[in-house]
Amino acid sequence: MTDSSPDAGFSGQTQSDGQSPTPWRAFLRTETGSAAVLLTAVLAALAWANADLSMYDRFWRTHVGLSFGSRSLSLELRDWVNSGLMAVFFFVVGLEARRERDLGELRDSRRIALPVFVGVSGMLVPVAIYLLINAGDGEIHGWGAAMSTDTAFALGMLALLGKRLPTGLRTFILAVTVVDDFVALGVITFGYSESVAPVALLVALAILGVIVLLRHEGVRRGGWYAVLATAAWVATWESGVDPVVVGLVMGLLTFAYPAARGDLERATGLFRRFREQPTPELERTARIGLATAISPNDRLLRMYHPWSSYVIVPVFALANAGIRISGDELSQAFTSPVTLGIVCAFVAGKPIAVLSAAWLTDHFSHGRLRPPVGWGAVAAGGTIAGAGFTVSLLIATLAFDGEQLENAKIGTLTALLGSFVLTWAVSAVIGLLPKRRRIRALLGTAESIIDLAVPVDPELDKIRGPLEAPVTVVEYGDFDCPYCGRAEPVIRELLADFGDVRYVWRHLPLTDVHPGAMLGAEASEAAHDQGAFWEMHDLLLAREGTLRFAEALRIADDLGLDTERFERHLRRHKGAGRIDDDVDSADLSGVSGTPTFFINGRRHHGAYDIGHLSAAVRTARQQAAIAEPDS
Repeated sequence: MTDSSPDAGFSGQTQSDGQSPTPWRAFLRTETGSAAVLLTAVLAALAWANADLSMYDRFWRTHVGLSFGSRSLSLELRDWVNSGLMAVFFFVVGLEARRERDLGELRDSRRIALPVFVGVSGMLVPVAIYLLINAGDGEIHGWGAAMSTDTAFALGMLALLGKRLPTGLRTFILAVTVVDDFVALGVITFGYSESVAPVALLVALAILGVIVLLRHEGVRRGGWYAVLATAAWVATWESGVDPVVVGLVMGLLTFAYPAARGDLERATGLFRRFREQPTPELERTARIGLATAISPNDRLLRMYHPWSSYVIVPVFALANAGIRISGDELSQAFTSPVTLGIVCAFVAGKPIAVLSAAWLTDHFSHGRLRPPVGWGAVAAGGTIAGAGFTVSLLIATLAFDGEQLENAKIGTLTALLGSFVLTWAVSAVIGLLPKRRRIRALLGTAESIIDLAVPVDPELDKIRGPLEAPVTVVEYGDFDCPYCGRAEPVIRELLADFGDVRYVWRHLPLTDVHPGAMLGAEASEAAHDQGAFWEMHDLLLAREGTLRFAEALRIADDLGLDTERFERHLRRHKGAGRIDDDVDSADLSGVSGTPTFFINGRRHHGAYDIGHLSAAVRTARQQAAIAEPDS
């Protein structure tokens, strides 16, 4: 299957198993795309409720039961959505939290404090505002509906605002909302659960203990975990605790790690054995080998995240967002402390909390825990955090009923609209700033995490461009990789467009999929021995097909090299040590496919056409410029 999108030709990558790990950007694309589906579901629920509210309520109050021998579990359809399907939503949240901890911004333990403090503060301040407005009105028990940001709508707003705000804000918002969801789930579990049945709760905890033991023993059969998680869900429901907590725990227990090159090479070998002898036994072995090369977190996230984003959350919205809207209802709602408390908590409380918490963390850490974006972007992130919906409605259905529930829903939808308008206004103000101040306001001066494990060494690395350039592009490549050949003219254009970029080539010959890869790498090293590395580099990438020894000699002769010296270098494998050093650095940096790019030490995810690479270089150059003291 081919991708017909414009970037398809510049997003491919040779992997030892043919599949690259899903980067954070894929998750963000899925989340922002789901915002449109979620908004459609909200509008459909409103239309349905205003067309026939009694039918809307009657449908979602329909009882659906399951039988387990002599026991049965009968719940309203809305309860199956809110406590059943939403457990899958929180499972995805748990997977993302674990992935961020293992591979993302939070893998540096020092960086955990900032999103945790901002996330918790971004809940406490809105709750305080809600309680202040509702003091003495008897509705303070609904405080939990005024604190949690909706990830899909928040990232959807970022997508609509496009280039007005920096890409790094998405990662910052996502890290904060993961903390937000985690705390919100604790609030649901301990603040809005019925009276707890100790025996059932102990049974649920025992089942979760068995799951932890199976994970410790390395059991990877998903069926076992699915059965045990379902049993834990039923036991938790029977205990009186909202069972969505089971989904989050399961997600947090699922490791994330990059595909190791050795595992991918083993997977390639298993597939080749199956290709030579396609028996059921080898098919099963190859399938297991391919699966084990990818982390369980990657596989489960790829499997469940689309269902969560495009089905579960929209169904939740359809089941809970239906309210009658008329002049009388709105007039009554906007005199209700519940509505006013929720609106003020989200629209005012969230921005105040996010900005204040980020500033206090930066101030008291003496700049060591600085937001990854500028203060203007942090302000926009605060207004975006006011987009509450999913968890807010979930808690509202637990805290309220009747008229107060309707008021809470109107408050949540109003806050969502107000959050978008306020974010647009903040981004518009930032856009009016002078260029240098605007860049500083958007990008900030925080140091980013360096993904490139081995820094560029001008004495050892192959470098094109000025040695003291502010932007360095490192490519791990393979001379037999067709995608590297496709990227090479893009790099040439990039160097021509930007005079202050240096480009570094590092070897990663994928010999399990490209038989001539090592010969190509050694040929380039043999040419380097005669001062002709880049000439050989360009010719090797321009050719097609597997490189043969005789062809390497012919290319050396065409370049006017001393072919006898070149051949001796090849036959004695004199370049193998240098190649091994590059391969080791690739392993340390988590590189398993070609081409893989790093820009100023940060791994570049996404397409590598001239547009995407140029945008990444411009951002890196701007960050390097604002890091310098003003003249």
